[in-house]
Amino acid sequence: MSEIHRLLAEHCPNGVPIKRLGEIGTFARGRRFTKSDIVEVGIPCIHYGEIYTAYGVSTHATVSHVREDLRDQLRYALPGDVIIAGVGETVEAVGKAVAWLGEGEVAIHDDSFLFRSELNPTYVSYYFQTNAFHAEKEQHVARAKVKRLSSRGLSRVTIPVPPPEVQSEIVRILDRFDALASDLTLDLLAEIEARRKQYEYYRDKLLTFEERLA
Repeated sequence: MSEIHRLLAEHCPNGVPIKRLGEIGTFARGRRFTKSDIVEVGIPCIHYGEIYTAYGVSTHATVSHVREDLRDQLRYALPGDVIIAGVGETVEAVGKAVAWLGEGEVAIHDDSFLFRSELNPTYVSYYFQTNAFHAEKEQHVARAKVKRLSSRGLSRVTIPVPPPEVQSEIVRILDRFDALASDLTLDLLAEIEARRKQYEYYRDKLLTFEERLA
């Protein structure tokens, strides 16, 4: 953290400016495609639902592709854009974001938005996980059965805008913690799997009476 403090003291001694997302970037809504349009080989795409289930804070590759004949009908995020889920099951969930760091454009679903700015996209994506973001976001969520965010509402949400050097350092630190958390999860899953196999071994050993009688 001392490096961040040094950078802040050097580049913004008077504090970090807070700006509305609409002041520093632009939003665009994706265009419609359905699950039946998903193919094995085609145009890289991100369905809004996959933002919740298949992606973390950032990604360099998509898990899905959409039909080539839809190319002219789609809207695309570019490298450095942030893709935001505009629909969710809960107020807390809606607005989850993923930074697109891959090569080339990626088609985005009409229940999502792209946010394009000069900010570090992964910094933005991390910020969208904060309590501060959620507190502001909740004021702009339409509370129907399905929770919805609009680009107009998102544009009013504020974000701290430190210098690029500080953004990069924050991302570096958070990426390290994220990787550590993932490793711990994998270790835990491995431990659970080992215990399961141990349980199955002793279960079978204890309940296989034929071997004892042989």
